Parts: sequence; C-alpha cells; structure tokens
Amino acid sequence: MDNLNEDIYRRRGIGGKLIIFGVILGICLIIAAGIGSFTFYKVRTGTETLAVTGSVKQKVTSDLVKWTGTFQRNIPQEDLKNGYAQMKADEALVLKFFKDNGFDESVVRITPIFMEAPFQYDPNAPKEYILRQNVEVQSNEIQKITSMAKNTQVLIDQGVIYSTNYLEYYYTKLPELRIALLKDAVSDAKMRAQKIAESTGLQVGSIKSANAGVVQVLQVNSTDISDYGAYDTSTIEKEVMVIVTAIFNLK
Repeated sequence: MDNLNEDIYRRRGIGGKLIIFGVILGICLIIAAGIGSFTFYKVRTGTETLAVTGSVKQKVTSDLVKWTGTFQRNIPQEDLKNGYAQMKADEALVLKFFKDNGFDESVVRITPIFMEAPFQYDPNAPKEYILRQNVEVQSNEIQKITSMAKNTQVLIDQGVIYSTNYLEYYYTKLPELRIALLKDAVSDAKMRAQKIAESTGLQVGSIKSANAGVVQVLQVNSTDISDYGAYDTSTIEKEVMVIVTAIFNLK
C-alpha cells in the first residue's frame, strides 16, 4: 500500500512539473511573438520611402569654339604634280588668312593632303582626283572665329576653294558646374518629396540615397534631352541641366 501511494505521489510530481514547464513555455512564446511583432512593425515602417526626381538648369555662355573647314582642288590625273603645288599655295593663303586675323600658325592645324577618286558614270571620261585638306582651329575668341567663318570670301577671291564644315561651341567648366548644381537638384527633389508627402499625412525624413543622372547641355529653352546625355554644340548660349533621383525616408 505504501508503495502504491509513493508511486501516485511521484506521478503527480512529474505531472505538476510538466504543467509548470508548459506554462513557462507558453509565456515565453507569447513574449517572443510580441517582440517579433514589434520588430516586424519597426522594420516595416522603417522601409517606407519615397523616390523623387529633382532637376535644375543654369544658362551658360560657351568659352571655346572649334572651327573646321576644308579646301580642295579637282585635278586631272595627268596633272597631279601641278595639283599638289596648287594645294601648297592654297595652304599658304589659308595660313595668311588666319595670321591677318590675329592667329598664329601654331594654333592652325592643317591635315596632310587626302587624295580621292570620285565615282565617274562615264568609264571613258578623263580620270581625275580630288585633293583635300582639313583645317581646324580651337580658340576662346568666340566672336572673332564666328565672324571669320562667315567671311571666307577673301579666300575665295584668291582662288582657294574653301568651305566651312562646322562651328562647335563648348563650355569647358562643365565638370565644376555639374558638382555645383547637384546640391540644388537634391534640394529640388526634397521640395517635391515634401509636397507629395503632405498629401499622405507623412513627413520627409533623411535622405536614403541619391543617384545623379547624365548632364544635359541643351539649347536655351530646349527639351530635347537624352537618356545617354545631350551636348548641343551648335549654339553659343546654352542651358546646363542636372537631374538627380533621390530616395527619402518617410516618418
């Protein structure tokens, strides 16, 4: 009988311990679940962000011009020797033209003579060649070069067959300006973000990240932008546009 009672008490003790262990385990699970829910809420609310694009434009005046021109001669095959002599004389007149306008020969780049055989529809026609030389000048005297490009008649009058290929205008301080404009572009993005956030009842917090886009150098009042960046060289006056995509934390 005594052995039976001891066995009953022993089993009750084990059962009681199991109940206590179960209660403790349940409490721990509830606490862990609560902590997990709180952590999840914090993570979820912490990832609420807003991506906004900001931009800024500034007008600039080109400070460098590149002028490229060509002079050439059409020479019969049997007269190539004289043709090269004529090209040499034309080159001297071109250099004098620049010198008379205040440009030293050292800044005038003239290529060697290119010889080209044009296509002839009549196979029996006398064969001839085109002799051509390219001329390139880069200068910060924008107005002077522009005026010279419009007044090459003096060369034509001397028998030089000269033509302007193109005038290209550049702004050499673009890297420095880009850095200066980035701050204004980010400020523009933040202002837009604040307007959007106001409509949702949230506020703009700290900036999470920012990505600067390619620089756009455009004609004044132009919207002809490109994903790869645009650089207009046809005009002296330009607009430099910097675009930034910024991601802000919301609170």
